[in-house]
Amino acid sequence: MRGAVVVESQEDFEAWADSYPTYAETTAVVAGDADAGASQFAICTSCHGQNGEGLQALNAPKLAGQSDWYLKSQIKSYQNNIRGSHEDDALGKQMAPMARTLGSEEAINDVVAYIQTLPDHAAAKTIEGDVIAGEKAYAVCSYCHGGDALGIQAMNAPRLAGMTDWYLENQLNNFQLGIRGEHRSDYYGKQMGYMAKVLHDEDAVKNLIAYINSL
Repeated sequence: MRGAVVVESQEDFEAWADSYPTYAETTAVVAGDADAGASQFAICTSCHGQNGEGLQALNAPKLAGQSDWYLKSQIKSYQNNIRGSHEDDALGKQMAPMARTLGSEEAINDVVAYIQTLPDHAAAKTIEGDVIAGEKAYAVCSYCHGGDALGIQAMNAPRLAGMTDWYLENQLNNFQLGIRGEHRSDYYGKQMGYMAKVLHDEDAVKNLIAYINSL
């Protein structure tokens, strides 16, 4: 559904336009204190690892190398019950109370600033599939996540390449099942839910991830 703006006067239009943030303002990064974030991150290491590398045994994805804006948005989604509130999202329910330990915007900025200092090594590949078939499927994904799968902030699409493949598989399944992306405030999650359903079976998911792993 598309909306429309009725302009009754130039003055009213300019006042309306000025009430909205500019693109630069919405993408501005608020720098955090990495040193302060190090102490905040201590509680995260038990699941995500000392270097944010992720631990599959604990279903905790890699954080190192992920875009700062995306990490911040997801922490806030957990805090606001946009993620981790679905009855079938057992792992998300574990993450939600952890996100709430960051009691301020400053604390979020600090812990994310610290994560940005961690070494970014590509996650171990655990999923195999038909890379050629996956490349064809990824053509649609590239419009938002980029041809290199490094993410595009303007599209609110996170980095995929070099991140945790088993977590990506899990989240694609969650989008397909409506476990993620169905909250009324999860606008971008809803979009992703539609896209995930294009992958009609388990092989299609694995093929796509195998291609992303090749980037």
